[in-house]
Amino acid sequence: MTRNIADIRRDYEGGRLDETQLPDHPLALFDDWLALALDAEGEDGNAMTLATVDSQGRPHARVVLLKAADEQGLVFYSNYHSHKGSELANVPYAALVFWWPSLSRQVRVEGPVEQVGETESDAYFASRPRASQLGAWVATQSVVIPDRNWLEEREARFEQAYEGQEIPRPVHWGGYRLVPEMIEFWQGQPSRLHDRIRFERRDDHWQRFRLAP
Repeated sequence: MTRNIADIRRDYEGGRLDETQLPDHPLALFDDWLALALDAEGEDGNAMTLATVDSQGRPHARVVLLKAADEQGLVFYSNYHSHKGSELANVPYAALVFWWPSLSRQVRVEGPVEQVGETESDAYFASRPRASQLGAWVATQSVVIPDRNWLEEREARFEQAYEGQEIPRPVHWGGYRLVPEMIEFWQGQPSRLHDRIRFERRDDHWQRFRLAP
């Protein structure tokens, strides 16, 4: 690499975050920010980094897609037998990070994670394109495989098995809901004097704090 990454600079700009003008519930603000991000970032607006820890306390992170958000929490879907699935089975707590560069905004979310109900997972699975439904059966996520041909041959077998039929949701695939205990909103500002507002849930009530940048 010829470019010196230490010299890369960006001056952030955005509207001020005034805590006196914010809603009492952070998910109302998150909904507003997400709507703007979906317009600004397009199909990447719902991408988020999911961080989990394994049984030895080692952190692991990857990008997944947010598929639902309401007052109950934030929902994503995965293979329950994947690395993230086994980590959440051992330590059912996670962190999410959204980064929307065109808006100079970041949102951090932390809290316990639970599996969503079978009815909810079934409904979402039924809404997916058929190729994605097949993919949930084909990909034994995180398992070492010999080569790309293994995937393609497995896909062909499942296509034949479900030809002319509805594809059921695999029992090893479904949704997770992160129930927020902390949500932090970061709005980039010039001179690195960024706005940071943190909401913390205490005894079923949300408390709000301004943090130094």
